[in-house]
Amino acid sequence: LQLVESGGGLVQPGGSLRLSCAVSGYTFSSYAMGWFRQAPGKEREFVATCNSSGGGKYYADSVKGRFTISRDNARNILYLQMNTLKPEDTAVYYCAARHGSSGNIYASHYDYWGQGTQVTVSS
Repeated sequence: LQLVESGGGLVQPGGSLRLSCAVSGYTFSSYAMGWFRQAPGKEREFVATCNSSGGGKYYADSVKGRFTISRDNARNILYLQMNTLKPEDTAVYYCAARHGSSGNIYASHYDYWGQGTQVTVSS
């Protein structure tokens, strides 16, 4: 089972990035998905989640209205569209898979993780 994130990089405040998470090795549509992030010296925190069909979206208050989670079950890809980025969004972003239909905000409830992609928001 493999999750591979991409799309991170350096962006100026107010800019946008779209992260992708390519999934292989299992039936993608059987898993709810989530995005988490971890900044230096901080614990991993929840960002967004969706259910196995792409509905049931839920966001952390800090990103609500700026970030959008989506998935393409035909292509086995999870996305995170990030707009109006702020310096405090700087972190390593991880995608995670949870067996079952419902999303979840707790990292401990996820079964598989990607290796992470760095997002740096700075002028």
